[in-house]
Amino acid sequence: MFNSLSDRLNDTFDRLRGKGKLTEADITSAMRDIRMALLEADVNYKVVKDFVAKTKERCLTAEVLESLSPAQNVVKIVLDELIELLGATESKLVLSSRIPNVIMLVGLQGSGKTTAAVKLAYMLKKQGKSPLLAACDVYRPAAADQLATLGGEIGVPVFRGDGKNPVEIARASIREAVDHMRDVVIVDTAGRLQIDEQMMQEAVDIKKAVKPDQVLMVVDAMTGQDIVNVVSTFAERTDFDGVIISKLDGDARGGGALSVRQVTGKPIKFVSMGEKPESLEVFNPERMAKRILGMGDVIGIIEKAQEMADAEQIEAAERMLREGFTMNDMLEQMRAVKKMGGMKGILGMLPGGQRALNQMGGNLDESVFERNEAMIMSMTKEEREKPSIINGQRRARIARGSGTTPADVNALMKQWGEMNKMMGKMRSMTQQMACGGKKGKKGKKGKKMRMPGIPGMGGMNMNQLMGGANPFGGASGGSEMDMLRAMEQQMRNKR
Repeated sequence: MFNSLSDRLNDTFDRLRGKGKLTEADITSAMRDIRMALLEADVNYKVVKDFVAKTKERCLTAEVLESLSPAQNVVKIVLDELIELLGATESKLVLSSRIPNVIMLVGLQGSGKTTAAVKLAYMLKKQGKSPLLAACDVYRPAAADQLATLGGEIGVPVFRGDGKNPVEIARASIREAVDHMRDVVIVDTAGRLQIDEQMMQEAVDIKKAVKPDQVLMVVDAMTGQDIVNVVSTFAERTDFDGVIISKLDGDARGGGALSVRQVTGKPIKFVSMGEKPESLEVFNPERMAKRILGMGDVIGIIEKAQEMADAEQIEAAERMLREGFTMNDMLEQMRAVKKMGGMKGILGMLPGGQRALNQMGGNLDESVFERNEAMIMSMTKEEREKPSIINGQRRARIARGSGTTPADVNALMKQWGEMNKMMGKMRSMTQQMACGGKKGKKGKKGKKMRMPGIPGMGGMNMNQLMGGANPFGGASGGSEMDMLRAMEQQMRNKR
């Protein structure tokens, strides 16, 4: 997602940071680099022209804040302008008080409307709604079958009607929702490979028939420069309320998506970054801008973790602090990471994480999770609960049972040892704080705590990935306890 753009912008900022004082020539050169980076990322040239002009004007006239260097001031201005370009504030899905609410999806064929409809239904279902999917694409072969299959996977019914008249199917789906007490209808309309009058008129007719509360246009992030013509035409004919950008994880450029808000004035409401039903995210301009600039989205990680947290997990965390870290705990953590989008998704949300991934060619060996899970499942109940009893003979047996090698088992045991040691240090710190000890106390010999190695990263830990920087401000190289406290404070501030 925006990999090439993020790399180019960070290279430009790195060159500025190497200068103690910036001249007008430095700013002009940096703006030239930013303009080229945006154009190469497929951002519309008119949007780029306006963005660079506004940014340059602010950079040349803005006073340097006492707490910031000139280079940091430029970064802040670019961030502010990028947030403005993306929409400034989060635009949530607005539903009315009527039952059922109707959400209509429009867009070109292949833009991802059907999968977006299912992901939206999944999100609404998690929020306590009872959605119904309406299959109004009667032209694409097996479109209704695809929707029915995907809907079945998430437990949401699909209304197909007579399968012939899309306007009548949409109208009948409202009656179906009323009869079966469904409070949201999501209408999946037909698309074409390119804009034509028949498609546009059909969309207009369906809109008149069902009077949707929200019309959302689904846009493929890989459309490129042509995205401007597409969204402009749909905005004129259907007057949609917002945009869902699909396949944002499928292109290193993705800059066409940055043009949508500026060209149409319509907000980006959701972005889709994956194939799974839970991969649809509410679009937040500030957090997306920070991710593009390599500043990460730590709050997003916290929210994902909070989403998954339940009473059992909280109880397990308290037990780990009391009794230590078992292989069962390690297995649960690996499964939790997979549910949160995998290690690649999490690293992409850390400050500097996306850049680290880019430097590795965008590849991250997540198959290590499957290997580790196979090894843990090959252990006996006693071995999983008391990993310290696993000797050489047991390791050989575990390797044979899981189809791995003794070296793989050794690596797993080393990782468990690091995490168990980390848990012991956290337990000690918790006890010190409970007894009125000094917070943030260093461990033995004045060494600060370090996070254990990350699976598939060759022992690289979070400290290394973040370059020792504290993303919350203040001195670099802070302990994990400092980070946790800062995270907690940020969440409090948000509330």
